[in-house]
Amino acid sequence: MSQTGSEYILTISCPDTVGIVFAVSGFLAERNCNIIDSAQFGDRGSGLFFLRVHFAAGRKGPSHAELSKAFQEVVADPFRMTWKLHDATRRQRVLIMVSKFGHCLNDLLYRYRIGYLPIEIPAIVSNHRDFYQLAAWHDVPFHHMPVTAETKAQQEARLWEIVEQEQIDLVVLARYMQVLSPELCEKLSGRAINIHHSFLPSFRGAKPYHQAYTRGVKLIGATAHYVTSGLDEGPIIEQEVERVDHTMTPDDFVAMGRDIENVVLARAVKYHVEHRVLINGNRTVVFR
Repeated sequence: MSQTGSEYILTISCPDTVGIVFAVSGFLAERNCNIIDSAQFGDRGSGLFFLRVHFAAGRKGPSHAELSKAFQEVVADPFRMTWKLHDATRRQRVLIMVSKFGHCLNDLLYRYRIGYLPIEIPAIVSNHRDFYQLAAWHDVPFHHMPVTAETKAQQEARLWEIVEQEQIDLVVLARYMQVLSPELCEKLSGRAINIHHSFLPSFRGAKPYHQAYTRGVKLIGATAHYVTSGLDEGPIIEQEVERVDHTMTPDDFVAMGRDIENVVLARAVKYHVEHRVLINGNRTVVFR
């Protein structure tokens, strides 16, 4: 918590018009709130305006509930805003899902352990047992939840129970190699992130690095995106690429790709939990 009192992050999207920043900053100033950081973007294509404001309220300033109620009436309603007011000191609760490739899981756990990711990890879910010892070493509960076509509905029902019981804010598919049902995708809309082991929108589906090798690409990459019912089609949060050449094998591509996946997924999770990502239709606005 700030020495001046509580800290909040306000995120806004609304139709672009004159006076939005003035109205928001004036509202905060009138309530003795000090802006620490602010970022904005007006999208000429969609006609929408996006704003992220990190601010501190004085020790005797309004509470979260008081700020929210007043903001809705004074600013949000007149400007037709979609908005959220987040407690900047609260660590989001993240559930990680994984199958048999553990590099992203291991990387996220390490970054969590050293404090790079301001999160809590109440659970790891996997359809295999491979990483229960890794979870135990980090003192994170591990849930082995095998799935088949016949048991998919029951497995996802149990998964949703964990999400609700643990008050999960974000689900991270860290190379979880199962497709979530449309119903679960809808429930997790805007709060589930997948790492795709290729540079979308090219090379979707299975073995993308082998597809890239066959096409003779000179760049490979990874993509972190929100999960939707459309396979590998959710709004993209972060991407990265590395240069490759004719001397490399598909296995070289895979090894290099794993390193890229680690970095891209960690960035995407950090951006999300710091409330830096605002969804703009099929795209995202990311205030880095």
